[in-house]
Amino acid sequence: MVKRPTSNVERNQIIFIVGPTAVGKTAVACELARRLPGEIISCDAMQVYKEIHIASDKPSEELRKSVPHHLIDVVSVEEEFNVARYRALALEAIEDIRQRGRVPVFCGGSGLYMSAILDGLFEGGGADVEVRERLTQEAQEKGLPELYGRLKRLDPAASEKINPNDLMRIIRALEVFEVTGIPMSAMQLKRDGLWGAGAEDIRIFVLNRERAELYRRVEARVKEMFDCGLVDEVRAVLTKNVALAAGRLIGIPEVRGFLGGGYDLAEAQELMKLNTRHYVKRQLTWFRKEKRAQWVEISEGETTAAVVGRLVELLNQLPPSRQVL
Repeated sequence: MVKRPTSNVERNQIIFIVGPTAVGKTAVACELARRLPGEIISCDAMQVYKEIHIASDKPSEELRKSVPHHLIDVVSVEEEFNVARYRALALEAIEDIRQRGRVPVFCGGSGLYMSAILDGLFEGGGADVEVRERLTQEAQEKGLPELYGRLKRLDPAASEKINPNDLMRIIRALEVFEVTGIPMSAMQLKRDGLWGAGAEDIRIFVLNRERAELYRRVEARVKEMFDCGLVDEVRAVLTKNVALAAGRLIGIPEVRGFLGGGYDLAEAQELMKLNTRHYVKRQLTWFRKEKRAQWVEISEGETTAAVVGRLVELLNQLPPSRQVL
């Protein structure tokens, strides 16, 4: 069992188990939650959708009965879902879990969702549909590198946190600057998150594996998804009026292309493997910038119990950022 801290710290403890796709987060987080005891809050952009099970690799019903999970099957794919709504629901889940004397354990691969909890969200400032449409048109005519270069000049701090290929976030950052005259990075410093509040005992663990092994696990998972009926699942989803955010989730565009006759099933599977590997790279890039996290490298063949044992040891120590040297 985890060594019991003072009652005040225990009551305010929040744990994040994050990392790239296919690293093994679910098994580790659930075993840790059993030992604390705690409950899981999903930190995953796909698991919120009721109709997406195979593509999102949701925990099994059996596992969700043995360890309570939150923020899974929250909305239909026909509904728009964003980070602000996620944050509101997650904060409610934290309080709900604490009322039962348990520890909230976030589990997932969305760095953006984690940041929303840790650092909050700055209020809207700088929303202007006309500016956004003009910037979108410029991206089409001049190319995304042109807009990203402009962002690097106007708001270098924001550009460091945005992937050069992330059209929506680049446009949003430029929109904020044009409308307000203030860099978005400066506005974000005013955000109200749990980390800055000082009343929370927050621990962040990034799980990782050797890259070649991680890619092997990704490819095995994608193959299993197709074997388990991914095509039928996506075919059913596409009969609905799918919201923009849901329609971009990995698995849906790749299978949609197959169903539309763009390529055969084998090509769809290879494309999904490729896109998932690219997503893994983006996840790792995001988490490497998270200086508050402790990285936990998992060896090939290492058991879940062994990994959780190491996490327990880390939980019983002060994190490096809070140690008195």
